[in-house]
Amino acid sequence: MAAELALLVLVAWPAATAAAATVTGDSLLNICMDAKHHKTKPGPEGQLYGQCVLWKDNACCTANTSLEAHEDQSYLYNFNWDHCGAMPQKCKRHFIQDTCLYECSPNLGPWIDQADTSWRKERIRDVPLCQEDCEQWWEDCQDAVTCKTNWHKGWNWTTGTNQCPQGAMCQKFKFVFPTAAALCEQIWSGSYRYTPHHRGSGHCIQMWFDPAQGNPNIAVAQYYARGNAPPAPPLPVLLSLLPPALLTLL
Repeated sequence: MAAELALLVLVAWPAATAAAATVTGDSLLNICMDAKHHKTKPGPEGQLYGQCVLWKDNACCTANTSLEAHEDQSYLYNFNWDHCGAMPQKCKRHFIQDTCLYECSPNLGPWIDQADTSWRKERIRDVPLCQEDCEQWWEDCQDAVTCKTNWHKGWNWTTGTNQCPQGAMCQKFKFVFPTAAALCEQIWSGSYRYTPHHRGSGHCIQMWFDPAQGNPNIAVAQYYARGNAPPAPPLPVLLSLLPPALLTLL
């Protein structure tokens, strides 16, 4: 009887481990982070505005949030893109898309982390962006101007909107962020991670995609939520854990 129970445990262990990993992974899928403007649960938002329309079928943002995401200085965070002069539109569209992804995407669960700020309880960290998204962002913004590397903190907010801190010099992005990786990884204090993966690989989050072809980030979130679970120990390892007396009964 003891031998039968031992064998039952050995056979069931890998399946149980895999099932537990799947349940844990699934809890990271199709969710909204606990942040300032996010909905509690994702759902259809047929009236999403402009660049945010990619997420209209299933969004964590409201129509009003998507509209404000396109304003040069919106009420969302009172953040001014033009703190060192007018940002070129070809650059600004990337920041709008970045905002839409952050506010609207229900596929960022594997990278949600605790936040230490008064205005949100959760944030994203190390989201693996596709190489093309980072490279094009840098290419279109290299001649835009800013005075800070990390846009999350360190601003002068005395006027109610972000201004360059005293002594900070406005410079072109290509000097502040010498590479695409520097831009993506530093500007929002590690929210994104530059990767060598390409759009369509299933291994990186796309800021830009054709909604007519479906949302590719669903599969990416599934890959990272479920695919990186540690494998169950092989049978020889499990056998080595059994007491010698029980092994003699097998």
